Amino acid sequence: MKYLAAYLLLQIGGNASPKADDVKAVLSSVGIEADESRLSSLLSELDGKDINELIAEGSGKLASVSTGGASSGGAGAGSSSAAAGGAAAEEETKEEEAAEESDEDMGFGLFD
Repeated sequence: MKYLAAYLLLQIGGNASPKADDVKAVLSSVGIEADESRLSSLLSELDGKDINELIAEGSGKLASVSTGGASSGGAGAGSSSAAAGGAAAEEETKEEEAAEESDEDMGFGLFD
């Protein structure tokens, strides 16, 4: 994934056809050592192809992936919550506030 990200960064930056040395330079600038075989494999797969067309094709394939029906379960829960009224929403808000307060008592934060 990091090789593809570096390749895409180079293309966004104006390099229409990044070479292995270009990708290596981007990776090494952030302290990543490039694996020659993985990099050459990626470049050979992308050689002569329009990256925008590949992204569009991949997005179309991703849209056809089943999500396992998770969205239908959420709709049922939402309708029962709406039938119960605003009381349930108030209780959830109070519980979330209590959870946030207990995190503050630990003395450290996630990004400290």
